[in-house]
Amino acid sequence: MGQREMGPNYIALAIPLLLLFIFIEMALAARRGVRNYRFADAIADLGCGVTQRVLLLLFEATLLLSYVMIYESARLYDLSSRPVAAFVIAFVGADFLYYCWHRASHRVNFLWAAHVVHHQSEDFNLAVALRQGVLTPITAAPFVLPLALIGVPPLVYVMAESMNTLYQFWIHTELVGRLGPLEYVFNTPSHHRVHHGRNSEYLDRNYAGVFIIWDRLFGTYVPEREKPDYGTTQPLRSFNAVWAQVQPLIALGRLSREAPRWRDRLEVWLRPPGHRFDWQPAEPAFDAKYDVILSPRIRRYVVVNFAGAVIATFCLTLWSGSLPWPLLLVGIGLVLLTVLTTGGLMEKRKWSRPVEAMRLGVVATVLGVMVAKLSAM
Repeated sequence: MGQREMGPNYIALAIPLLLLFIFIEMALAARRGVRNYRFADAIADLGCGVTQRVLLLLFEATLLLSYVMIYESARLYDLSSRPVAAFVIAFVGADFLYYCWHRASHRVNFLWAAHVVHHQSEDFNLAVALRQGVLTPITAAPFVLPLALIGVPPLVYVMAESMNTLYQFWIHTELVGRLGPLEYVFNTPSHHRVHHGRNSEYLDRNYAGVFIIWDRLFGTYVPEREKPDYGTTQPLRSFNAVWAQVQPLIALGRLSREAPRWRDRLEVWLRPPGHRFDWQPAEPAFDAKYDVILSPRIRRYVVVNFAGAVIATFCLTLWSGSLPWPLLLVGIGLVLLTVLTTGGLMEKRKWSRPVEAMRLGVVATVLGVMVAKLSAM
């Protein structure tokens, strides 16, 4: 097991299958006459997922190492000899702890700044499932440590956590209606559509991962009564996936700096999202969805280059444990630069074309060096 490879990477292995399901959903939606995908929004969703996956390569092993250390030095029980019981405890326990983290992430500003990335899209489809925040694995890490204390082996935990994450992929769709008796126990697309709605009655509801029973038990469940209006109460209004990751933290930091007292500055980070301070300036209201008009040429260019970033992300995630650090860092940097310039080109930012020209030059240089090394072998 390599230094950066602590177990099988189920998420990496699932990437091609997840993308296939997205294309299938697009085809089914078009056949039914449902317009649930917009080009720039979908690219931004996938860009957020790509950004999280490549940056996670830098600290994922450290997060898991903290789990391993507690498991090895402070566990209360030894479940390694009871694999079935260990997996059941891990799967149910991980889902309950996910509910706790998810609910806290909607009620505490600094946690919300990490999680809000997932809610920024004003559409709802399978691509939104991949729209994830870079910092959410860090904010979620302390919440899963009770499993290490109970004695769930690390690899069992990784398997249960991965299954929990993959389950939540399919519930991000408008094409599946209510599912009868399953609605009472499991989180379903209907339940999760409510969670992504910014309708007043839907805000901060249905936090479940796999089992909706947690919401029913703790009073956070609301059924789907009307079509949700997706997104956040203060829209991002950008399709740049890199900006999507940093904007919430910048906005929260700016609000904290504007606070009149030190106590208020700390309170900004701990208050629930949407809390209005007396000294806080009014924020603009937006009704229409943010969108951009792209020429077919720009669309083709974005698709080709973004496809390269996705392929590179898959390769880096799958083989990160065996790659030299310099090569890994170069790969991560190029992926992030591609995501950045893709967003800039779609929004017609002035800086995007010169930065894109620089990116192409770097890619050509890296490929030239790699070909020269392979030729010399």
